[in-house]
Amino acid sequence: MAFDRPSLRGTDGLVFWRLLGTGRGASMSLGADLRRWALFAVWRHEAALDAFLATSPIAARWRGRAVEAWQVRLSPLASRGRWGGVEPFGSGTPERAGQDTAGGGPVAVLTRASIRPSRLVAFYRSVPRVDRLLLGQDGCLACVGVGEWPLARQATFSLWRDTGAVRDFAYRGRAHREVIERTRARRWYSEELFARFTPYASEGTWNGADPLA
Repeated sequence: MAFDRPSLRGTDGLVFWRLLGTGRGASMSLGADLRRWALFAVWRHEAALDAFLATSPIAARWRGRAVEAWQVRLSPLASRGRWGGVEPFGSGTPERAGQDTAGGGPVAVLTRASIRPSRLVAFYRSVPRVDRLLLGQDGCLACVGVGEWPLARQATFSLWRDTGAVRDFAYRGRAHREVIERTRARRWYSEELFARFTPYASEGTWNGADPLA
């Protein structure tokens, strides 16, 4: 992944991007899966993404070497917080009235945090309970822990049946609710970002199937 950074910096229409390693757990776990990685990217317009996939040697190399690949296109519904000091989707991404509260449909969620060094032990002690809750949560279609740096800069990307399933996990599950409360009370994070999206197109497989099919 490291060798792809210079080429990505010069990609036309690529507004924001992060190359991410992945964990072995459903959320922000200690274990790493060295055979799997992800690119999270924000594009100025869809034509730039199409051009990247069609002509970039990076995209061609990934396709040629991957045993399995999956991609999803996302439209932001709401976002709060920062990633590396910036708001990836522009200042104050508004709620889109009705789109994620009525009518149902799949929802993607990204949670990302920079964990304070003094809070690392407390944070990772809380992860196994949240992982168990996630794996057994009704309405969770797929989930993976990702990160920029080992341990301190972590994120979770998940796909859900609908907004109601996201809400049930976030606020009705005791383990996750307790982690949220401790996070705020003990200031575990120096920076965080929470974003919701509508997935509108996907391609490939994730663990043998397209979770949005």
